Amino acid sequence: MHSPSRRTSKVNLHPLEQVQIHFRGAPALCSAVAVVALALTSVGCSTGPAASAPTGPRPVTVFAAASLTAAFTEIAELAPSLDVTLNFDGSPTLVDQITSGAPADVLATADEASMQRATEAAIVAPDPTIFATNSGVLIVPKGNPAQVSGVDGSLDGTKLVVCARAVPCGATAHKIAEAAGVTLKPVSEEQKVTDVRGKVSSGEADAGIVFATDAQAAGDAVETIAVDPEKRFAARYPMTIVTEAKNPAAARAFIDLVLSEEGQAVLATHGFGAP
Repeated sequence: MHSPSRRTSKVNLHPLEQVQIHFRGAPALCSAVAVVALALTSVGCSTGPAASAPTGPRPVTVFAAASLTAAFTEIAELAPSLDVTLNFDGSPTLVDQITSGAPADVLATADEASMQRATEAAIVAPDPTIFATNSGVLIVPKGNPAQVSGVDGSLDGTKLVVCARAVPCGATAHKIAEAAGVTLKPVSEEQKVTDVRGKVSSGEADAGIVFATDAQAAGDAVETIAVDPEKRFAARYPMTIVTEAKNPAAARAFIDLVLSEEGQAVLATHGFGAP
């Protein structure tokens, strides 16, 4: 398992929030002078180390699908009161990692099947929340040297790469192909969508089926061909708290941020659809 990326922001707690934390579990007298504590550095009601105000952002570890890399990295910067550690990989791999004991507070997958597996294994809280959608597209290197026109006969004899069927982008690719009456014959099946994107943008592959967000992230390195214009096979992204989360309150704060108007705006900027 690769090392997760870590994004840290400065603490930005409201003074009242600091007092509430400071006086948690203190004698009744402390609640009576809580207002005074906003202006005083000490009110003589210390209950020891447990009463100390927080000295930094609250840590939270988020395991998220690879297609969320750019969006979640940006969203993490919107939470100065959270110290967010991000781990990106294919959704099935993330579930395997948590099942094997990897420490995580939040799980966000690119499909409901992976989340269902996590729910059945009791490694996450039930009733996850759908926070975004993502549709499949066909990408080719700039200039389209193999002259691919879509998920059709033009793919015959080309170097096509897709995600493995068990991976969300792979499941979406095969649904699109089956609807078009085409059998995919990839030269490579990847475990995460960013690897498919990388092989196409570098010119190693002639074509690949990825999510719309990945095509957008590739910029001018690829050309995009719509293959599901009505978004009939769009993937739904669920998110929830991990059962063994060490920081459940911070996990809930991160989830609420993703669901907020500000978080949804970031997701839309990166090409995600509304839940």
